[in-house]
Amino acid sequence: MKAKLSALVRVSTTAALALAAAFVVWRLWAHYEEEPWTRDGRVRADVVAVTSDVSGLVSEVLVHDDQLVRKGEALFRIDRERFILALRQAEAILEGRAAALDAATKDLARYRALEATKTIAVSKQQLDAATSTQAQAQAALRQAAADRDLARLNLDRSEIRASVSGPLTNFDLRPGAYVTAGKGVAALIDAESLHVDGYFEETKLPMIRIGDHAAIYLMGGKTEISGRVEGIAGGIEDRERSAGTTMLPNVNPTFSWVRLAQRIPVRIALDRAAGDVELIAGRTATVVIDVKGRATQ
Repeated sequence: MKAKLSALVRVSTTAALALAAAFVVWRLWAHYEEEPWTRDGRVRADVVAVTSDVSGLVSEVLVHDDQLVRKGEALFRIDRERFILALRQAEAILEGRAAALDAATKDLARYRALEATKTIAVSKQQLDAATSTQAQAQAALRQAAADRDLARLNLDRSEIRASVSGPLTNFDLRPGAYVTAGKGVAALIDAESLHVDGYFEETKLPMIRIGDHAAIYLMGGKTEISGRVEGIAGGIEDRERSAGTTMLPNVNPTFSWVRLAQRIPVRIALDRAAGDVELIAGRTATVVIDVKGRATQ
């Protein structure tokens, strides 16, 4: 009797272990091969290059590297004296052009009055010349006004302000440095554009839908960040094909029989602030799509 009971216990234990092992294998297979999740995720954001619209010597630096700045906040100033003098010069030229237009207008009015009264003979050539002079004076005045506005704009642009809100990175500008118009001096990360891109295998894309809930875990952290699937990339680069010199497709003649699934970017929008989690563009993240929760929505 004891022998039968012992054999039954051994069979039951073996069967239980076999069922547990089968369940673990099945869950591992489903988790790695079927459920839409990936460890290949990145925190991303729009990066704005901080540039100056005018060239000149830096007179003041108002922020420091890695500082969180707000949209419209002054970052640094370029020496304003040159731009102030240019504005004064443009205003003086504008005054001269206005005086020239006033004189040309009076001359034209005088010629027209003489022609109307017939007191002094005025030729058509003289009248046309006075009209042309007045038109040229008007055009010169408009040009001088545009130059004055441009000088004023350059003066305003000598103070460089943040175009978006976010952290300022790789900023080492100092007073006395010379900046060139259009050349970047730092990177400004748009905090409002922070999101996560998860690179999912193409075999898992049919299970992902726009609006699906996503759980995000940054590498080195255990706090879950909530998000939603916002979009799926419409295409990726085809590395097996390029354009030939004759503009015909240049297709790689070799073919690998071991085909790895392509990874497609899936954009995840963050539902709310991440709390005490530091979202730094470029950090690695694990993204898990909640497919089961779709049925309860």
